[in-house]
Amino acid sequence: MSLTLGLAMTTAAVFADLDAIDRQVAAFTGAEIGASGGAIQPLDRRLRLNACMAPIALSWRTQAQSTVVVQCPDSGGWRLFVPVRASARPAMAAPAVNRGDAVSIVVSGGGFSVSRPGEALETGAVGAWIRVRPVTGRGLREEPLRARIERPGVVALPIR
Repeated sequence: MSLTLGLAMTTAAVFADLDAIDRQVAAFTGAEIGASGGAIQPLDRRLRLNACMAPIALSWRTQAQSTVVVQCPDSGGWRLFVPVRASARPAMAAPAVNRGDAVSIVVSGGGFSVSRPGEALETGAVGAWIRVRPVTGRGLREEPLRARIERPGVVALPIR
C-alpha cells in the first residue's frame, strides 16, 4: 500500500500558480484585471499548466498592445495569449521617449527614491510601458527591464 501511495505522489503533476501569473500580467501592463489597459479577465482556472522552472517571459504580441504573450521558456514549455482591455489614453500620443534615448530609471517608495541611468530600447508616450536597459560604467550588459514612462527622459519601475 505504501508503494502505491509513494508512486501516486511522485507522478502527481505540479501546476503553475495562475494567481501569480495574473499578478505578473497586471505588473507588466501596469493595470489591474478588468481595468483600462489591463487583462480583460483572470486566467481560466481550469488551466493545468506545468510549473515553470525558469521565470516566465511576458511581451506584447503586437505594437497595438492588445494582447500579452505569457511564455514558459522551459523545454516543452507553454504559451498563453492574454487579451487586454483597450486603454483610454489617446491612440496617437506623441512619443516622450524614443528608442536609443538616455533615460533616468527611477524606483521610489515610502520615504526613498533611487535612480540610475539607462537606455530606452523602445519608443513610447507618457504612461506607456517600454523596455529599458540600465547602463553601467564598466561596460557590462544589464538585463532589460520594463518601466513606465513618467515624463520625457524619466521612466519608473513599480514596487509591489
